Amino acid sequence: MALRRAAHQLYDPPPLVFDDPFAVRILGPHAGELERTPGRVAEHKPRPHSIGLRALLVVRSRLAEDVLRGSVAAGVSQYVVLGAGLDTFAHRNPYPELRVFEVDHPATQAWKQELLHSAGLPQPACLTNIPVDFECQSAGDELRSAGWNPAAPTFFSWLGVVPYLTLEAFRSTLTFLAHQPTGSGVAFDYAQPRSVLPHLEQLAFDSLSARVALAGENFKLFFTPPQLASELAAFKGIEDLGAPELNARYFADRQDDLRLRGKAPRIVHAWV
Repeated sequence: MALRRAAHQLYDPPPLVFDDPFAVRILGPHAGELERTPGRVAEHKPRPHSIGLRALLVVRSRLAEDVLRGSVAAGVSQYVVLGAGLDTFAHRNPYPELRVFEVDHPATQAWKQELLHSAGLPQPACLTNIPVDFECQSAGDELRSAGWNPAAPTFFSWLGVVPYLTLEAFRSTLTFLAHQPTGSGVAFDYAQPRSVLPHLEQLAFDSLSARVALAGENFKLFFTPPQLASELAAFKGIEDLGAPELNARYFADRQDDLRLRGKAPRIVHAWV
């Protein structure tokens, strides 16, 4: 995911959908893999399905940070990044009063710290790291222990996590999010079941599933939009966006091929 966000900075012409000056730098020794990032062949011609995946990865970050901007304007002073991976927002944080909490698996956080050290990127003063295994620990308990204020509205991003969770872990986290103070919200992405996809999208789905399985992270959880809406019944409101809506909002004026393809990926903003 981090490689594709970095590839967006290098391969896609301006204006960038998601401008991240740290996206390449944080990769450290892995930056050389950008030349071999899926979606580029020897002649540097794009592969449509891979370009579509890159579009998804950059647009979900852009949407989350767009919603965060509105939340901060409305008074939110806490931002929690669930499953942070190599997210760089804390290094780009333009809001002096915003506290950032990165929640991720302990091994992932340790790896990220090694990359930050090798890249010469210091820990931002606004950032608190919180190691959590979502399958066996409570994110809420660990957040409270780290100084997060449960009485204050918080915006959460939860990107690239849901398809890897069990239904039990997903529902447990949703319950926690739905009981946040008024003014809180969350942005996350999800995938639809293979069975509802057109044939060519099923083939692309199979290819991606095989790659993530090789990395030891199998896809587990899928929803149709009506199923997901049912899961989100405790929230005051939801915005569930698919490719047509996201392309119209973020890719309509582009002269290149960067856009979402198909119906599988969707991004949700839910609020309480």
